[in-house]
Amino acid sequence: MTETARRDHVPRLEDFPYRLADNVRFGDLDPNQHVNNAVYATYFETGRVTLMKDPRHGLTQDGLAWIMVRLDMHFRAELRWPGTIELGLGVVRLGRTSVTSEQVVFSDGRCVASATAVMVLIDEVTRRPAPLTARLIAGLQRWARRGVTLTPPA
Repeated sequence: MTETARRDHVPRLEDFPYRLADNVRFGDLDPNQHVNNAVYATYFETGRVTLMKDPRHGLTQDGLAWIMVRLDMHFRAELRWPGTIELGLGVVRLGRTSVTSEQVVFSDGRCVASATAVMVLIDEVTRRPAPLTARLIAGLQRWARRGVTLTPPA
């Protein structure tokens, strides 16, 4: 198990090259008055989609689309409203047709949740997995999590 995958490892925001600020919304709360566990998947989605869909980063390509196939979340602390959050993302693995990233949610300098996400590239017509292109690999390497060397698939 890698250091970053250990449950007792506390992530540091500076290790995640892609960052985005967001707000905790009143509607994110559950009857316990803290952010509902299901909402974290939306926070992580916001981070991934904002990075992947921004044309400046070159992570989309005509005829290809990214789909989520796995999301493992670790809840670390309560998050309450009102407040702001910082989302972080770092790529940790490139597969033949997939990319794995680690993601975090920080509030007031503290990591309140972390996740590992796996996305697969698919052909939009056939809906089948498609190999990562050289252009996508080059674009993804820019977002490698600190301390991770991304090796292109063989």
